[in-house]
Amino acid sequence: MNLRSALIAGLMLAIAPFSASAADLPDLGGKQVAVVTENAYPPLQFVDPKTGKPVGWEYDAMNEIAKRLNFKVEYLNTSWDAMIQAVSDNQYQIGMDGITINDERKQKVDFSDPYMRSEQFMLVRSDEKRFTDPKSFADTKDTLIGSQPGTTNFYVAVYSVLDGNEQNPRIKLFETFGATIEALKTGDVDLVLTDSMAGKGYVDASGGALKLIGGPLGAEDFGFIFPKGSDLKAPVDAAIAALKADGTFEALNKKWFLDYKLGQ
Repeated sequence: MNLRSALIAGLMLAIAPFSASAADLPDLGGKQVAVVTENAYPPLQFVDPKTGKPVGWEYDAMNEIAKRLNFKVEYLNTSWDAMIQAVSDNQYQIGMDGITINDERKQKVDFSDPYMRSEQFMLVRSDEKRFTDPKSFADTKDTLIGSQPGTTNFYVAVYSVLDGNEQNPRIKLFETFGATIEALKTGDVDLVLTDSMAGKGYVDASGGALKLIGGPLGAEDFGFIFPKGSDLKAPVDAAIAALKADGTFEALNKKWFLDYKLGQ
């Protein structure tokens, strides 16, 4: 399977049919819901450089969920490293940030049903010739990975690319995902691991400076997060099923992952 086919195949896993119709969805009576994000993960959510406004797949999806469930969204921002704990502490009612569903996070927050499946790829400078896959990267001892601590990308770097040592000095940590991309462009690091969606967006926006190499390193499911026991989880899950069933998510995938060109 070539890289483009792999990216599209990953997207298709997110749009398997479910049986739900708009008539089945609950009415939340126009209540206001605080939804938090970071605006640093294109094309899921980011600030459009042309308009200065936050946009992306998750914004479109959440706006449609709110419309169908009849609630009003108040969008707020926080950093990735604070987000899960802040939602757990009921500072926000929903979190959206391309958050991978895993058992450790489930101890703090409830997850929606998956709304998207993504796979991890290696993002490098376009002139990179020293390595082509995880093994050859690990064998090239003077190379560095840029990553955010506590993210799926970090743990894949540790356990699927390097030696399982979370303190490995070959991993250079940054506060935001965008900072890892800038470090890659300037040569401060040599590799960034990214899901297929964000990776394609950065490649398209790089003007030929970046490329994706190798095959997928594993799949991850994304979900929205809620405080434990939230009464929003069931309605949002019902809306996710409806949006998968009627082709809305498929249309958003095409809009943001195939048609949209970051920065153009």
